[in-house]
Amino acid sequence: MRALLVCSTAVLALLAVPPQASAQMKLSPKATAPGGTETRYFTAMDGLMDGNADVILKETRQGKTLTAAVLDVCYPIAKNSDRKDRFVVNLQVAGQTLTGTTQSISEKSPVSVKLTRKQSGDMFEFRGQIAVGQAVTEVTSPDNSDLSEKEFLDSQTSDDGITPQPKDFTDVSPEAIAVKVKLDAATDFLKSLKGQEVEVTLASLNVGCDALRAGEQTITMSVDPERAGALLAKFKAMPGVTAAGWTAGMTEMDRTIRFPAADWREGDKINKGKLATAVASVLSRTLAAKPVTQNFNPATGRLKLVFKRPNQDFPALELTDTIEVAGLVSPDKPGTTDKLMLWIGSPATTTADEGSGARLNLSDDASLDEEGDLPDDNGSIEALVKELKGQRWDADKSVWK
Repeated sequence: MRALLVCSTAVLALLAVPPQASAQMKLSPKATAPGGTETRYFTAMDGLMDGNADVILKETRQGKTLTAAVLDVCYPIAKNSDRKDRFVVNLQVAGQTLTGTTQSISEKSPVSVKLTRKQSGDMFEFRGQIAVGQAVTEVTSPDNSDLSEKEFLDSQTSDDGITPQPKDFTDVSPEAIAVKVKLDAATDFLKSLKGQEVEVTLASLNVGCDALRAGEQTITMSVDPERAGALLAKFKAMPGVTAAGWTAGMTEMDRTIRFPAADWREGDKINKGKLATAVASVLSRTLAAKPVTQNFNPATGRLKLVFKRPNQDFPALELTDTIEVAGLVSPDKPGTTDKLMLWIGSPATTTADEGSGARLNLSDDASLDEEGDLPDDNGSIEALVKELKGQRWDADKSVWK
Protein backbone atom coordinates (compact mmCIF):
# COMPACT_ATOMS: atom_id res chain seq x y z
CA MET A 1 0.00 0.00 0.00
CA ARG A 2 1.10 3.47 -0.72
CA ALA A 3 0.98 6.15 1.95
CA LEU A 4 0.99 9.81 1.27
CA LEU A 5 3.90 11.74 2.45
CA VAL A 6 3.51 15.40 2.88
CA CYS A 7 5.87 18.07 3.98
CA SER A 8 4.95 21.48 5.01
CA THR A 9 6.17 24.14 7.32
CA ALA A 10 3.83 25.33 10.02
CA VAL A 11 4.28 28.93 8.96
CA LEU A 12 3.59 28.38 5.27
CA ALA A 13 0.19 29.70 4.22
CA LEU A 14 0.41 27.55 1.11
CA LEU A 15 -0.44 24.54 3.24
CA ALA A 16 -3.67 26.14 4.40
CA VAL A 17 -5.41 23.64 2.15
CA PRO A 18 -3.41 20.42 1.91
CA PRO A 19 -3.52 17.81 -0.81
CA GLN A 20 -5.83 14.87 -0.43
CA ALA A 21 -4.31 11.43 -0.03
CA SER A 22 -3.59 10.08 -3.50
CA ALA A 23 -1.31 7.83 -5.44
CA GLN A 24 2.24 9.01 -6.03
CA MET A 25 2.41 11.66 -8.73
CA LYS A 26 4.94 11.12 -11.52
CA LEU A 27 5.84 14.55 -12.84
CA SER A 28 9.15 15.52 -14.37
CA PRO A 29 11.15 18.10 -12.43
CA LYS A 30 11.84 21.37 -14.15
CA ALA A 31 15.28 22.61 -14.87
CA THR A 32 16.79 24.95 -12.30
CA ALA A 33 19.37 27.60 -12.90
CA PRO A 34 22.75 26.28 -11.71
CA GLY A 35 23.30 27.29 -8.09
CA GLY A 36 19.78 28.74 -7.74
CA THR A 37 17.53 28.15 -4.72
CA GLU A 38 14.48 26.02 -5.40
CA THR A 39 11.64 24.44 -3.40
CA ARG A 40 10.49 20.93 -4.34
CA TYR A 41 7.81 18.64 -2.93
CA PHE A 42 7.20 14.92 -2.54
CA THR A 43 3.65 13.72 -2.01
CA ALA A 44 4.10 9.96 -1.59
CA MET A 45 6.12 7.56 0.54
CA ASP A 46 5.71 3.84 1.21
CA GLY A 47 4.81 2.20 4.50
CA LEU A 48 3.67 5.05 6.72
CA MET A 49 0.87 4.19 9.17
CA ASP A 50 -0.20 1.08 7.22
CA GLY A 51 -0.58 3.13 4.07
CA ASN A 52 -3.03 5.58 5.67
CA ALA A 53 -0.77 8.59 6.13
CA ASP A 54 -1.25 11.83 4.21
CA VAL A 55 2.22 13.25 3.84
CA ILE A 56 4.15 16.13 2.26
CA LEU A 57 7.91 16.43 2.22
CA LYS A 58 9.15 19.90 1.35
CA GLU A 59 12.77 20.33 0.32
CA THR A 60 14.83 23.48 -0.18
CA ARG A 61 17.77 23.05 -2.55
CA GLN A 62 20.72 25.20 -3.52
CA GLY A 63 21.43 23.94 -7.00
CA LYS A 64 21.51 20.16 -6.55
CA THR A 65 22.39 20.35 -2.86
CA LEU A 66 19.66 19.79 -0.28
CA THR A 67 19.84 22.52 2.37
CA ALA A 68 16.60 22.11 4.36
CA ALA A 69 13.60 19.79 4.62
CA VAL A 70 10.28 19.75 6.47
CA LEU A 71 8.17 16.63 6.89
CA ASP A 72 4.41 16.99 7.50
CA VAL A 73 2.49 13.78 8.26
CA CYS A 74 -1.23 13.47 9.01
CA TYR A 75 -2.53 10.05 10.05
CA PRO A 76 -5.36 8.22 11.90
CA ILE A 77 -4.96 8.28 15.68
CA ALA A 78 -5.90 4.58 15.78
CA LYS A 79 -6.49 1.91 13.18
CA ASN A 80 -9.81 2.44 11.34
CA SER A 81 -10.38 5.69 13.26
CA ASP A 82 -11.73 8.85 11.65
CA ARG A 83 -9.82 10.96 14.18
CA LYS A 84 -6.55 12.34 12.88
CA ASP A 85 -3.27 13.48 14.40
CA ARG A 86 -0.43 15.31 12.72
CA PHE A 87 3.20 16.18 13.21
CA VAL A 88 5.46 18.68 11.45
CA VAL A 89 9.19 18.22 11.90
CA ASN A 90 12.11 20.30 10.64
CA LEU A 91 14.72 17.83 9.45
CA GLN A 92 18.44 18.30 9.94
CA VAL A 93 20.38 17.62 6.74
CA ALA A 94 23.73 15.84 6.99
CA GLY A 95 24.73 14.61 3.57
CA GLN A 96 22.18 11.98 2.63
CA THR A 97 20.76 11.68 6.15
CA LEU A 98 17.64 13.51 7.36
CA THR A 99 16.86 13.49 11.09
CA GLY A 100 14.53 15.31 13.46
CA THR A 101 12.34 15.10 16.54
CA THR A 102 9.06 16.72 17.55
CA GLN A 103 5.72 15.76 19.08
CA SER A 104 2.33 15.25 17.44
CA ILE A 105 -0.12 18.11 17.60
CA SER A 106 -3.22 16.42 19.03
CA GLU A 107 -1.98 13.50 21.14
CA LYS A 108 1.41 15.06 22.05
CA SER A 109 3.12 11.79 21.15
CA PRO A 110 6.93 11.92 20.79
CA VAL A 111 8.09 11.68 17.20
CA SER A 112 11.53 10.85 15.83
CA VAL A 113 12.56 10.63 12.18
CA LYS A 114 15.69 9.19 10.59
CA LEU A 115 15.74 8.84 6.83
CA THR A 116 18.36 8.26 4.17
CA ARG A 117 17.78 10.03 0.86
CA LYS A 118 19.37 8.91 -2.40
CA GLN A 119 18.97 10.40 -5.85
CA SER A 120 19.27 8.51 -9.12
CA GLY A 121 18.60 10.71 -12.13
CA ASP A 122 15.17 12.27 -11.65
CA MET A 123 14.08 9.69 -9.07
CA PHE A 124 14.61 9.60 -5.30
CA GLU A 125 14.70 6.82 -2.72
CA PHE A 126 13.92 7.17 1.00
CA ARG A 127 14.75 4.55 3.63
CA GLY A 128 14.80 4.62 7.42
CA GLN A 129 12.48 4.79 10.41
CA ILE A 130 9.72 7.04 11.73
CA ALA A 131 8.66 6.50 15.34
CA VAL A 132 5.43 7.92 16.79
CA GLY A 133 5.09 7.03 20.45
CA GLN A 134 5.87 3.33 20.72
CA ALA A 135 4.99 2.61 17.09
CA VAL A 136 7.95 2.40 14.71
CA THR A 137 7.45 2.43 10.93
CA GLU A 138 10.14 1.06 8.63
CA VAL A 139 10.31 3.25 5.55
CA THR A 140 11.33 1.70 2.22
CA SER A 141 10.25 4.02 -0.56
CA PRO A 142 12.02 3.81 -3.93
CA ASP A 143 11.12 5.57 -7.18
CA ASN A 144 9.78 8.89 -5.90
CA SER A 145 9.48 11.87 -8.24
CA ASP A 146 9.21 15.43 -7.00
CA LEU A 147 7.04 18.44 -7.84
CA SER A 148 7.92 22.05 -8.40
CA GLU A 149 6.29 24.60 -6.13
CA LYS A 150 3.92 25.62 -8.94
CA GLU A 151 2.95 22.03 -9.65
CA PHE A 152 2.37 21.46 -5.95
CA LEU A 153 0.21 24.57 -5.53
CA ASP A 154 -1.75 23.75 -8.70
CA SER A 155 -2.60 20.37 -7.19
CA GLN A 156 -4.23 21.95 -4.15
CA THR A 157 -7.98 22.43 -3.83
CA SER A 158 -9.26 25.40 -1.86
CA ASP A 159 -13.04 25.39 -2.45
CA ASP A 160 -14.79 24.98 0.90
CA GLY A 161 -18.20 24.92 -0.81
CA ILE A 162 -19.38 28.02 1.08
CA THR A 163 -21.19 30.77 -0.83
CA PRO A 164 -21.64 33.81 1.47
CA GLN A 165 -23.99 35.74 -0.83
CA PRO A 166 -25.57 33.53 -3.52
CA LYS A 167 -27.61 35.34 -6.15
CA ASP A 168 -30.26 32.61 -5.84
CA PHE A 169 -30.71 29.02 -4.73
CA THR A 170 -29.96 27.29 -8.02
CA ASP A 171 -26.35 26.34 -7.13
CA VAL A 172 -26.72 26.07 -3.35
CA SER A 173 -29.56 24.68 -1.26
CA PRO A 174 -31.72 27.06 0.82
CA GLU A 175 -31.67 24.89 3.96
CA ALA A 176 -27.97 23.95 3.85
CA ILE A 177 -25.52 26.30 5.55
CA ALA A 178 -21.85 25.98 6.47
CA VAL A 179 -19.56 27.75 8.90
CA LYS A 180 -15.76 27.73 8.83
CA VAL A 181 -14.35 28.16 12.31
CA LYS A 182 -10.84 28.04 13.76
CA LEU A 183 -10.04 24.73 15.44
CA ASP A 184 -9.44 26.28 18.84
CA ALA A 185 -12.92 27.84 18.72
CA ALA A 186 -14.80 24.91 17.16
CA THR A 187 -15.79 23.24 20.44
CA ASP A 188 -17.34 26.41 21.87
CA PHE A 189 -19.11 27.08 18.58
CA LEU A 190 -20.63 23.60 18.50
CA LYS A 191 -21.67 23.78 22.14
CA SER A 192 -23.50 27.03 21.34
CA LEU A 193 -25.71 25.07 18.92
CA LYS A 194 -27.10 22.84 21.68
CA GLY A 195 -30.81 23.47 22.13
CA GLN A 196 -31.05 25.41 18.87
CA GLU A 197 -33.31 24.30 16.04
CA VAL A 198 -30.55 23.25 13.66
CA GLU A 199 -29.32 19.84 12.49
CA VAL A 200 -25.53 19.48 12.39
CA THR A 201 -24.09 17.09 9.82
CA LEU A 202 -22.32 14.37 11.79
CA ALA A 203 -19.58 13.87 9.19
CA SER A 204 -18.58 17.54 9.45
CA LEU A 205 -17.53 16.98 13.07
CA ASN A 206 -14.57 14.89 11.92
CA VAL A 207 -11.37 16.95 11.95
CA GLY A 208 -9.55 15.69 8.87
CA CYS A 209 -6.09 16.37 7.53
CA ASP A 210 -7.26 19.40 5.56
CA ALA A 211 -8.68 20.96 8.74
CA LEU A 212 -5.59 20.13 10.81
CA ARG A 213 -3.30 21.80 8.28
CA ALA A 214 -5.55 24.78 7.67
CA GLY A 215 -6.30 25.27 11.36
CA GLU A 216 -9.98 25.63 10.44
CA GLN A 217 -12.94 23.26 10.36
CA THR A 218 -16.01 23.56 8.13
CA ILE A 219 -19.20 22.59 9.95
CA THR A 220 -22.32 22.00 7.85
CA MET A 221 -25.89 22.02 9.08
CA SER A 222 -29.51 22.19 7.97
CA VAL A 223 -31.92 24.89 9.10
CA ASP A 224 -35.35 26.19 8.15
CA PRO A 225 -34.67 28.37 5.06
CA GLU A 226 -36.67 31.24 6.54
CA ARG A 227 -34.21 31.42 9.47
CA ALA A 228 -31.01 30.72 7.54
CA GLY A 229 -30.08 34.33 6.78
CA ALA A 230 -30.50 35.51 10.37
CA LEU A 231 -28.54 32.54 11.72
CA LEU A 232 -25.68 33.13 9.33
CA ALA A 233 -25.49 36.79 10.36
CA LYS A 234 -25.29 35.65 13.99
CA PHE A 235 -22.64 33.02 13.24
CA LYS A 236 -20.42 35.47 11.36
CA ALA A 237 -20.11 37.56 14.52
CA MET A 238 -19.07 34.64 16.73
CA PRO A 239 -15.44 34.18 17.91
CA GLY A 240 -13.24 32.15 15.58
CA VAL A 241 -15.65 32.13 12.63
CA THR A 242 -13.84 33.02 9.40
CA ALA A 243 -16.56 32.28 6.81
CA ALA A 244 -20.25 31.43 6.72
CA GLY A 245 -22.80 30.96 3.98
CA TRP A 246 -24.95 28.54 2.02
CA THR A 247 -23.72 25.26 0.54
CA ALA A 248 -24.97 22.16 -1.32
CA GLY A 249 -27.89 20.35 0.28
CA MET A 250 -31.02 18.34 -0.37
CA THR A 251 -32.56 20.18 -3.32
CA GLU A 252 -32.20 18.97 -6.89
CA MET A 253 -33.09 21.43 -9.60
CA ASP A 254 -34.78 18.85 -11.83
CA ARG A 255 -37.40 18.36 -9.09
CA THR A 256 -37.72 22.02 -8.11
CA ILE A 257 -40.47 24.48 -9.04
CA ARG A 258 -40.38 28.29 -8.81
CA PHE A 259 -43.73 30.07 -8.46
CA PRO A 260 -45.24 33.45 -7.39
CA ALA A 261 -45.22 33.96 -3.62
CA ALA A 262 -48.24 36.29 -3.30
CA ASP A 263 -50.88 33.59 -2.75
CA TRP A 264 -48.77 31.69 -0.25
CA ARG A 265 -47.68 34.34 2.22
CA GLU A 266 -49.16 35.40 5.51
CA GLY A 267 -47.54 38.71 6.33
CA ASP A 268 -43.80 38.27 5.84
CA LYS A 269 -43.96 34.49 6.46
CA ILE A 270 -44.71 31.60 4.12
CA ASN A 271 -48.08 30.02 4.88
CA LYS A 272 -46.62 26.53 5.01
CA GLY A 273 -49.82 24.83 6.12
CA LYS A 274 -51.78 26.18 3.16
CA LEU A 275 -49.04 25.23 0.73
CA ALA A 276 -48.62 21.74 2.18
CA THR A 277 -52.35 21.12 1.86
CA ALA A 278 -52.29 22.20 -1.79
CA VAL A 279 -49.27 20.00 -2.54
CA ALA A 280 -50.87 17.01 -0.77
CA SER A 281 -54.07 17.50 -2.79
CA VAL A 282 -52.13 17.37 -6.08
CA LEU A 283 -50.05 14.37 -5.07
CA SER A 284 -53.10 12.46 -3.84
CA ARG A 285 -54.41 12.60 -7.42
CA THR A 286 -51.15 11.75 -9.19
CA LEU A 287 -50.27 8.96 -6.75
CA ALA A 288 -53.87 7.75 -6.43
CA ALA A 289 -53.47 7.76 -2.66
CA LYS A 290 -55.19 9.28 0.35
CA PRO A 291 -53.32 11.97 2.36
CA VAL A 292 -52.63 10.82 5.91
CA THR A 293 -50.25 13.33 7.51
CA GLN A 294 -48.31 16.44 6.60
CA ASN A 295 -45.77 18.14 8.85
CA PHE A 296 -42.73 20.39 8.76
CA ASN A 297 -39.53 19.71 10.70
CA PRO A 298 -39.14 22.77 12.99
CA ALA A 299 -35.34 22.67 12.76
CA THR A 300 -34.80 22.11 9.04
CA GLY A 301 -38.10 23.18 7.50
CA ARG A 302 -38.34 19.85 5.67
CA LEU A 303 -41.86 18.83 4.66
CA LYS A 304 -42.95 15.22 5.13
CA LEU A 305 -46.12 14.03 3.40
CA VAL A 306 -47.57 10.56 4.01
CA PHE A 307 -50.18 8.86 1.80
CA LYS A 308 -51.84 5.46 1.79
CA ARG A 309 -53.49 3.42 -0.95
CA PRO A 310 -54.58 -0.18 -1.57
CA ASN A 311 -51.77 -2.25 -3.03
CA GLN A 312 -52.63 -3.54 -6.50
CA ASP A 313 -50.04 -6.32 -6.83
CA PHE A 314 -52.31 -8.90 -5.14
CA PRO A 315 -55.69 -7.21 -4.45
CA ALA A 316 -57.19 -10.23 -2.70
CA LEU A 317 -54.66 -9.86 0.14
CA GLU A 318 -55.85 -6.30 0.84
CA LEU A 319 -52.32 -5.00 1.43
CA THR A 320 -51.61 -1.28 1.95
CA ASP A 321 -49.00 0.93 0.30
CA THR A 322 -47.61 3.73 2.47
CA ILE A 323 -46.01 6.48 0.40
CA GLU A 324 -43.69 9.09 1.91
CA VAL A 325 -42.71 12.22 -0.01
CA ALA A 326 -40.17 14.75 1.25
CA GLY A 327 -40.30 18.40 0.30
CA LEU A 328 -38.83 21.82 1.01
CA VAL A 329 -40.32 25.27 0.47
CA SER A 330 -38.25 28.43 0.58
CA PRO A 331 -37.73 31.82 -1.03
CA ASP A 332 -35.99 31.45 -4.39
CA LYS A 333 -33.06 33.59 -3.20
CA PRO A 334 -31.76 35.22 -0.01
CA GLY A 335 -33.38 38.47 1.05
CA THR A 336 -36.54 40.03 -0.33
CA THR A 337 -38.19 38.23 -3.24
CA ASP A 338 -41.63 37.72 -4.78
CA LYS A 339 -40.94 34.10 -5.76
CA LEU A 340 -40.89 30.84 -3.81
CA MET A 341 -39.24 27.51 -4.57
CA LEU A 342 -40.67 24.06 -3.91
CA TRP A 343 -38.54 20.94 -4.05
CA ILE A 344 -40.32 17.58 -4.03
CA GLY A 345 -38.40 14.35 -3.56
CA SER A 346 -39.12 11.03 -5.24
CA PRO A 347 -41.87 9.03 -3.51
CA ALA A 348 -40.76 6.16 -1.27
CA THR A 349 -43.26 3.30 -0.99
CA THR A 350 -43.52 0.51 1.56
CA THR A 351 -46.14 -2.23 1.59
CA ALA A 352 -47.63 -3.92 4.65
CA ASP A 353 -50.62 -5.91 5.79
CA GLU A 354 -52.59 -3.48 7.94
CA GLY A 355 -55.76 -5.52 8.10
CA SER A 356 -57.51 -6.72 11.24
CA GLY A 357 -56.84 -10.17 12.64
CA ALA A 358 -53.88 -12.29 11.56
CA ARG A 359 -51.49 -10.39 9.28
CA LEU A 360 -49.08 -11.41 6.54
CA ASN A 361 -45.47 -10.57 7.37
CA LEU A 362 -43.68 -9.03 4.39
CA SER A 363 -40.09 -8.17 3.57
CA ASP A 364 -39.08 -5.87 0.74
CA ASP A 365 -35.73 -6.67 -0.84
CA ALA A 366 -36.42 -4.61 -3.95
CA SER A 367 -33.85 -2.02 -4.97
CA LEU A 368 -33.36 0.36 -7.85
CA ASP A 369 -32.67 -1.42 -11.10
CA GLU A 370 -29.22 -1.56 -12.64
CA GLU A 371 -29.76 1.68 -14.54
CA GLY A 372 -30.65 3.54 -11.34
CA ASP A 373 -34.20 4.52 -12.37
CA LEU A 374 -36.13 6.34 -9.65
CA PRO A 375 -39.71 5.37 -8.71
CA ASP A 376 -42.35 6.76 -11.08
CA ASP A 377 -44.25 9.70 -9.54
CA ASN A 378 -46.85 9.65 -12.33
CA GLY A 379 -46.29 13.23 -13.47
CA SER A 380 -46.40 14.79 -9.99
CA ILE A 381 -43.89 17.54 -10.76
CA GLU A 382 -45.72 18.68 -13.89
CA ALA A 383 -49.03 18.61 -12.03
CA LEU A 384 -47.58 20.81 -9.29
CA VAL A 385 -46.16 23.23 -11.88
CA LYS A 386 -49.67 23.62 -13.29
CA GLU A 387 -51.33 23.97 -9.88
CA LEU A 388 -48.84 26.56 -8.60
CA LYS A 389 -48.53 28.40 -11.94
CA GLY A 390 -44.82 27.78 -11.68
CA GLN A 391 -41.67 27.25 -13.72
CA ARG A 392 -39.13 24.45 -14.00
CA TRP A 393 -35.36 24.79 -14.30
CA ASP A 394 -33.74 24.42 -17.71
CA ALA A 395 -30.37 22.85 -16.93
CA ASP A 396 -29.09 23.26 -20.49
CA LYS A 397 -29.70 27.02 -20.57
CA SER A 398 -29.43 27.63 -16.80
CA VAL A 399 -32.69 29.58 -16.71
CA TRP A 400 -36.23 29.13 -15.41
CA LYS A 401 -38.63 28.17 -18.16
